[in-house]
Amino acid sequence: MRIGMLTGGGDCPGLNAVIRAVVRKGIGQYGHTIVGYRHGWRGPMQGESMDLSLGAVRGLLPRGGTILGTSRTNPYKVDDGPRRVLATLARDRVDALIAIGGEDTLGVALKLDGDGVKVVGVPKTIDNDLSGTDFTFGFHTAVQTATDAIETDEDPTAVSLRTRFATANARLKSWSSCPRTAPIARAVA
Repeated sequence: MRIGMLTGGGDCPGLNAVIRAVVRKGIGQYGHTIVGYRHGWRGPMQGESMDLSLGAVRGLLPRGGTILGTSRTNPYKVDDGPRRVLATLARDRVDALIAIGGEDTLGVALKLDGDGVKVVGVPKTIDNDLSGTDFTFGFHTAVQTATDAIETDEDPTAVSLRTRFATANARLKSWSSCPRTAPIARAVA
């Protein structure tokens, strides 16, 4: 079986780990061929593909980002986009496609499924705002990274008697917190 794979939308922790897992399991256990598409949906629209071998994913886990690249391209917003994607998948003899992404990327995957493409969607977003799943990969890492930054930051409030707020913004949500502040009972001269 020939499996295509792409990463779409914004960057997110864990993209390379998913790519590596698909390649290692697909080739190592099932003998599949994995075709990577560069820069999200732009790759299959423009015919930009690369073979993903075991060697291509060796040493990938500590690297951030995605070796495939990503973009916010939506073929359904481009004249002739879906036809070009289907033509590239046919050219590359892809039997199924793995789309790793958020709302827009998976929305395109759903439309292609309606056009007869066998698709697996992998929910990826730091916003954790996709229906059909409790958690998306990337969300916990983003929250933990923000938490670590807040907790390890020097605390200027202890000196200045001011309160500090931290806000983390996602696409449609934001969270605010008031981390530890200076003691209220501190005497002011």
